Amino acid sequence: MPVNAAAQQSQAVPSLHPAPEQGFGENLHRLQQLLSEVRAEDLHLVPRGPAAVPGAGCSRAGAGAGTVPPVSYMHICETESFSMGVFLLRSGACIPLHDHPGMNGMLKVLYGSLRIACLDPLPPAAPPGVRRRALLRSRQLCTPASPPCLLSPHTDNLHQIDAVDGPAAFLDILAPPYDPENGRDCHYYRLLEAPAAEPHALPREVWLVETPQAADFWCGGEPYPGPKVSP
Repeated sequence: MPVNAAAQQSQAVPSLHPAPEQGFGENLHRLQQLLSEVRAEDLHLVPRGPAAVPGAGCSRAGAGAGTVPPVSYMHICETESFSMGVFLLRSGACIPLHDHPGMNGMLKVLYGSLRIACLDPLPPAAPPGVRRRALLRSRQLCTPASPPCLLSPHTDNLHQIDAVDGPAAFLDILAPPYDPENGRDCHYYRLLEAPAAEPHALPREVWLVETPQAADFWCGGEPYPGPKVSP
C-alpha cells in the first residue's frame, strides 16, 4: 500500500535543525517517490461535488453560524517525527498564507486542482502587524499528475493554497509535526499588494504582514475512510 510505505519513510525525514542528518537527501527523495504513487482511491476518497460553500475563500467577510467549513482535515496518523493527513478544500476555498516553522513538508494533490503560492521570508524578522520583506518564489497550478510540492524550514516555508475550478484534496505530511510548546506553531500572513494587470516575473520581492487567523477561515474535522496506516 503506497500510503503505508510513505508513512514508514516519513519516519526518516526529521527536521533540518540544527543540521541535516546523514542520508537526509536520499530519504527525502525516496519519500517524494512514494508519495507520487498515492492516489485518492488508495485512501478511499471520492471527489466531492462542485458546489461552492458560503463563507469559503480568503475574503474578510464573516461566515454565518452553522456554515459548512471551507476546509476539512482527515487525520491519518502522527508520531513525534511526522504527521500525515488529508485536507479537503471545497470549491472556492483557500488556506490562507501561513508558515511551517522548523518543519519539512510534502503536499500531494489527490483530486481537483490547487494553485499554490510559495514564499520565503527575508531578514530581518518583524513582530505581528509590522510589514516585512519576503521572496515570492513561485505560483503554480498543481493536479494529481503533478509531483509532490516540497517545503523546508528555509525554502517555500510560507504558502497559500487555493482550490481552482471545483473542490480539491491533498495528502499532507509535516516532519516534524506542529508543536506550539517547542516553537512549531502556525502563523498567518497577508500579502501587501494589489493584483497586477500583468503577471510579474518570479521570483520577486514582496511585502507581507503577520495577521491573526482570518475570521472566515477555519478547518473542520472528518473521519478518515481509508486503510489503517502504521508508521
